Amino acid sequence: MNVEARMAFRPPVDQTAWLGSDPIPAKAYYDPEYYEAERKAIFCRSWLQIGHVCELPEPGSFIRRELEFADASILIVRGKDDVLRGFHNVCTHRATQLVRDAEGRANGFVCPYHMWNFGLDGRLRSAPDFENFFLAKEDCALKQVAVDSCGGLIFVNLSPASAPPLKEFLGEYLVDRLARTPCARATEFSEYVYELDANWKLDYDNFQESYHLKFIHPRSGAATFTPENPFGYPESFGFHGPHRTQMFWPHVDVDAATPTQKLIFGAGARFAMEKGLMPNPTNREYYALFPNFFLFGSPTQHFSHTVYPLSARRSRGVIRIYWVGPAQSASEMLAREYSFLVVRDVHSEDVGVIRAGQRGLNSGVLEHLHFQAMEGLCRHLFNVSNAMVEEYRREAAGTGDAA
Repeated sequence: MNVEARMAFRPPVDQTAWLGSDPIPAKAYYDPEYYEAERKAIFCRSWLQIGHVCELPEPGSFIRRELEFADASILIVRGKDDVLRGFHNVCTHRATQLVRDAEGRANGFVCPYHMWNFGLDGRLRSAPDFENFFLAKEDCALKQVAVDSCGGLIFVNLSPASAPPLKEFLGEYLVDRLARTPCARATEFSEYVYELDANWKLDYDNFQESYHLKFIHPRSGAATFTPENPFGYPESFGFHGPHRTQMFWPHVDVDAATPTQKLIFGAGARFAMEKGLMPNPTNREYYALFPNFFLFGSPTQHFSHTVYPLSARRSRGVIRIYWVGPAQSASEMLAREYSFLVVRDVHSEDVGVIRAGQRGLNSGVLEHLHFQAMEGLCRHLFNVSNAMVEEYRREAAGTGDAA
């Protein structure tokens, strides 16, 4: 370990000063009225990460995703022309949902109610006794959502008419960085899904600050903080429009790892270097894509976390670790399983305090919350989200439809 490099660490507090230091209104984390405005202003208008291209390996492959915040069921389909398309899982006859399976392969979609038959491109192919509807088939296609991918990740936007292009939304820097991650080449993944009695921002914020690490993760995070960096703070922050990045301090205390961890993470590192996934062994960059997704760019533990809102006080999280190719040996398989279990173990240490925070908020006793300088990513998320909520409220007030 480079002692001089360790001694050189300085928290990048100057990089967050522009975000301000005002208290944050607590209602934004529990109030149903605020959540309703958030739902319409943010989640029904933004690009949302929803899957990975490896889930749609061939024409006819599809996945179904439930987006409760919009009461929407979405089908993502790879067409015969190899193009990804997205549709509402709703028959245009009498609104019956077409598909119950979470994933699969099909030549088209047939409504179980009256046998309306739709192609992979969403067009109505046939319907019994259709001439008595006095309609044109062209007017009965499935309702579309915008779909695109970047770095292997699939995104949808529920407002296709007004959605900017995905790459414009992400920006040049993040498009470039995502294309360089192992996720861009992933062929499979391990997944962990949970539900939590917590507002989506409260849940998400826990995973974009390091201030809590030494208190909540004294064992699992022991290699992250040292006397020179007692809180395991990142070495830098980046802000890219509504998105955020941070580079975690690479000089972790490897002596704090157990012999088993050294063996397993060493096997994972060797695999990553052989696959060309790890040109810089110290690269541990974190990409937070607005509003609710982050990707942690460690090649040996390359995981993503998406937090979906379910209500003002409840959320669902989907955690994945992405892999490039199948495991080539028993030790590599062990390294993968262990890496995934470490992520789950760390998360299990977080959920109790997140729930406790939501219970405290629900009491209404606090008017404000407080972020310090090194919780800048949390403040940035609130600033961007709140600005969109306020803009939506102004729009709604102008039309007499205020939330």
